Parts: sequence; structure tokens; C-alpha cells
Amino acid sequence: MRIRRVLAALLAVPLTGAVLGGVPAAQAAPDPYLTISQVSLDRTSVAVSGLNTYPINVTVKGGYSSGEPGDSDVVLNVVLERTGGTGPRSSIVSADLKRTAGTPANGTWTGRLNVASTANGTFKVTGVMTGPYGAPTGGTPVDPTPYSGQTITVKGTNLPKITATVNPRVVPWGKPYSITWAVTNTATGKPYGTRIPIGLGVDTPCAEGGSPMYRTGTNGLITKSYTAADGEAMNCAHLYTDPYYITGQWLFVARPAIVSAVPSRTSAPVGTVVPVNGSVYRVTSSCPVHLQRLYGASQWRTVSSAKLRSSGRFTVNAQPSYRGLIPYRAYFPTCYNVVAGVSKTFYIRGT
Repeated sequence: MRIRRVLAALLAVPLTGAVLGGVPAAQAAPDPYLTISQVSLDRTSVAVSGLNTYPINVTVKGGYSSGEPGDSDVVLNVVLERTGGTGPRSSIVSADLKRTAGTPANGTWTGRLNVASTANGTFKVTGVMTGPYGAPTGGTPVDPTPYSGQTITVKGTNLPKITATVNPRVVPWGKPYSITWAVTNTATGKPYGTRIPIGLGVDTPCAEGGSPMYRTGTNGLITKSYTAADGEAMNCAHLYTDPYYITGQWLFVARPAIVSAVPSRTSAPVGTVVPVNGSVYRVTSSCPVHLQRLYGASQWRTVSSAKLRSSGRFTVNAQPSYRGLIPYRAYFPTCYNVVAGVSKTFYIRGT
């Protein structure tokens, strides 16, 4: 498969008041026309700091035997997977390798692997795939052709990190908002003091790449305005080297819970079960909802619970325990990117 969207999901780091969107990975088979006989890297260890990258020369020997004339210019990408260490990268991949000798059926491809500081740890060559990386061609994208190759050790220091501040923190449904993205040095907690190229995307580019590029200020900050429609999709920021993300941040903006609840009866004999029907605006996942009863002057306690149906509606059960007017409310705890909220207080009279 084309692995960029998988890497995007793996790199996501939680944000306060935001929820991350996982990106499903399609399963496919290796390209049947690609065979690999050798993969060589000209370094076994590198040291990289901050936003820099270290170029390693990569050589691949093999063949691509599709028989199609247009495939004479096929490019390859070498994939390496983490085998140890603590950096945020789980995989790294070479830039597009071009054939520099031989024929497509029996040739040599060469190019660079740009190693970022966020790859801190050890990586092993695990496969080779036809490129260009992250740009699916017609038909079904393929997985890398397995190859057990060299291991490199990366000593990464002053790793970059992206954080986000959404304004307002909880974005009302149907309203615009802004996000201030910040790039800092994890070793110092401070900006790097340069204007940094950063990709800021919405929806598809967050999974597949191609986000529009901007530059931070020398303080590492950039504030971008977003439309109301942008709040319905994933928002992201990333730094990259050719051809993968160095680090990134992916989020859905926090939303308020708008809860409504109405009892099926406003009075009932003590001990009678009274269904309470309600809904949570724009929420269709199976999040929990709790019916709460007021005890004393200020203590709300859960007396019944249920989960939202796919329609966004729910049913919880009240059961008057004494004669008189009893206050109730429906409480929705924070679920995904929708923050906690309550319905208006309603009353059931026990008789």
C-alpha cells in the first residue's frame, strides 16, 4: 500500500480539547513485477539535530519486469521500520530512486534517504516499493516488496514538536475559528529562531499529503483562520523532508455537546419506570449518556445510563422514588471531540 496515510495516523499526538482521527490502512499485495536482489546504504549510523536532515546514499539492485514501455522510468522507494529507540517516527522512507544503470528488468537504482532527527533510534530496511512515494497510480496500490536489509542507528537531538492552540477552545457548531500552530525544540522548550516551512492542511491532505505550505515566524508560531466547514474535517500541521513527514499534529476541533431530553411522562406513581428520550446534536457514535437526579441542593447523581444510537438519540429511564417534584437532567460526558454538556433540567412528579 502507499504508506503516507498510515504514517500520518501513527504520528498523531493527542491535544488537550481535541481528538485525533485515525486513518484506515488498506491492505494490498506487493507489486508482482518487482524483484529485489540487493539494497545498500552507505552509512550505518548518523547524528542529526533539530530541523536538519542527514542524506544517506541508497543503492538498489533488482528488476521491474512489467513489459510496459512506460515503466522504463519507474522509480523506487526503500522503506525502513523502527526496531528500537524512542523517536516519534515509526517508519522512514527514501526519496524517489532513479535507475542509473542497466535495464528495467535488471538494473540499479540510486538516490538519497533523508534522515530526520525524529527518527532517533534504530531502523531496518524492510522493503522496497514502486514510486513515486505517496502518489498512487491507476489500479490497486501495492505494499512494499519485503527485503531484510541493513540497520542504521540514528542519534537525534533537539527534536521538533508541533502543538496547537484552537481559538475558541471549544468551537461552536457552524462557526469559524483559528488555530495557532507552534514549532518548538523539545530539548529546550523554545523555538528554533528561524522561519520554518510548515504544511497546514484540512481533510484529504492530512491523510494523503499535499497540504499548502506556509512559514512560521521566527518565534515558531503561525496563526491560520479556518472556515466553519473546516471544523467538520481533520485539521493538521506537519514538517517534512523529501518525501515524508518529520513530525506532525492532527486534530479535530473540540465541539460543545448540545443535549436535549424529554420525559415520556411528567408524573408517575412512585417506583414506576419513566422512559426519557433525547438526543445529542451532531453526535452519531455510541457515546454514553447518563440520566442524573438532583440530591439535596447541588449534588447530581447518575441514576440511569445508555448509549447513543446511530441516529444520535438515546433513551434513559427515570424512576421516581418519592412523592413530589423531582429534578432530572441528561448528562453527556466528553466523548471523542465533543466536550461534556447537560440538558435543561426537567421534572417528574412522584405520586
